[in-house]
Amino acid sequence: MTYTKILYMSNVIYDDVGSFPIPKDTEKEWVDYALNEDQKNENLIVLLNNIFQQKIESGVHVPTYPQLRDMNEQFLSIIRNPENYEEPFNVKEEEAIIPEIDIIGKTCSEYKKTTGEELGIRVCITGPVELYLHEFGSTAYEDVLKQLAKSTNSFIKNSFKKAKDFKISTISIDEPSIGINPQIMFEDEHIIESLSIAGDYARKNDADVEIHLHSPLHYELACQSESINIIGVESAANPSYLELIDKSILESWDSYLRVGIARTDISNLGAYLNEMHNINVWKNPILLNEIVTDIETPKIISKRLKRAKLLFGDRVKYAGPDCGLGSWPSQEMARNLLYNVSRGIIDFEDI
Repeated sequence: MTYTKILYMSNVIYDDVGSFPIPKDTEKEWVDYALNEDQKNENLIVLLNNIFQQKIESGVHVPTYPQLRDMNEQFLSIIRNPENYEEPFNVKEEEAIIPEIDIIGKTCSEYKKTTGEELGIRVCITGPVELYLHEFGSTAYEDVLKQLAKSTNSFIKNSFKKAKDFKISTISIDEPSIGINPQIMFEDEHIIESLSIAGDYARKNDADVEIHLHSPLHYELACQSESINIIGVESAANPSYLELIDKSILESWDSYLRVGIARTDISNLGAYLNEMHNINVWKNPILLNEIVTDIETPKIISKRLKRAKLLFGDRVKYAGPDCGLGSWPSQEMARNLLYNVSRGIIDFEDI
């Protein structure tokens, strides 16, 4: 495989959220098993590196390791195992392993050999609030939340130590429930503290730390965290979300944005095509392809980036798809969307 050196056209960095479709002839249960029990399986190594290569070839500046597992169980299955901790919910650093990062090292080594430079990657980790909600729901045990935040930090620290022939440029702490889920009963100060602990190692090692939110309603909590400096906004499917962000608040906390400039809500996009064609497009993959040929085009994507830049200027540091692509019907469609985003960013630079 030959790689072309990634060139940053401006201060807008293109990253992806992480998840990606698996091939139609591959069972998700097998992927889960292999990542937990058989990480040296050659088929698994080929699968993950092939997906990672597709992201690079599509033009993603800072690609995320292929996140193919449940976002909660990927981490909680390790954290809740008594053999992996000295204190409940505070995992030992040596057990805080994301095997996908080791596996994609093969592609990163090839990239470095071809280009002469280390590839910067993005590591996505489920945040302490989200992990807590999955385990405990609406009860509020501040000490447990803090322990989970320490575990998150351990996964990040271990990832940095595993990095070979690549660098970790960006950490994303995934907190989709903040601003949406009414079950969150913690005081703001405890959420801010947990986010600060979770991203502590990354910020001390000069990585950007994003928070991936599904709603920016409480984005100021993240701004007040000592660790997080990038606020992720799913603004392609929800353009009005940008109106909830105050540029002066970003500036006051020296925070930046990661804006969604391509829609990933495949169910809603499919429903739109159903109505347009008066047919079930899920049974007609050719029509589904219109999502990447007629709807989420580079021109539309470029216009979204332009609007975000007009509103926030240099406070827009990252851009990419709203969310992950794991639920998309095929790798080809997902890859084409990633390419359209790359083309849209380039076209924006040419304006």
